[in-house]
Amino acid sequence: MTEKQAIETVAESDGDKFRWILKSGWKGLCPRCGKGRMFQSWLKIVDRCESCGLDYRFAAPDDGPAFFSLCIVALPLTALIVWIQVAFDPPAWVHLLTSVPIMAVGTVLPLRPIKGWLVASQFVNRAQEAGTQKLWAQLHGTDSNKSDFDQ
Repeated sequence: MTEKQAIETVAESDGDKFRWILKSGWKGLCPRCGKGRMFQSWLKIVDRCESCGLDYRFAAPDDGPAFFSLCIVALPLTALIVWIQVAFDPPAWVHLLTSVPIMAVGTVLPLRPIKGWLVASQFVNRAQEAGTQKLWAQLHGTDSNKSDFDQ
């Protein structure tokens, strides 16, 4: 069974690819086997899955987690804090004790699941920049006729 067939089998048994991406990303599990860990620390991705040996060199979420965290969490929280300021006009120390920690925790906590979702989505959908397969093969010393997902 090829890797792509394994992904499709996993996706079919769990319902669909989207649910598989959400599940493996949220739990930080390998997007291929669903058993190994994806993270070795808070946001550092492991080199290889300890269960199936998946090589995570393909994983390039870059600034995606920070972007989504800011858009999904920070913008609504900012609007809430501005509303509180306009409606109640609390002193600055109140914002220092409430708003700053809420913003910090609210934007840092979702980083790991968002990064997990992006890596799982990249793997399941075999996302790769167009025209970069040969360059990646040269950089990684792998077969240029195979995708990074097949090695």
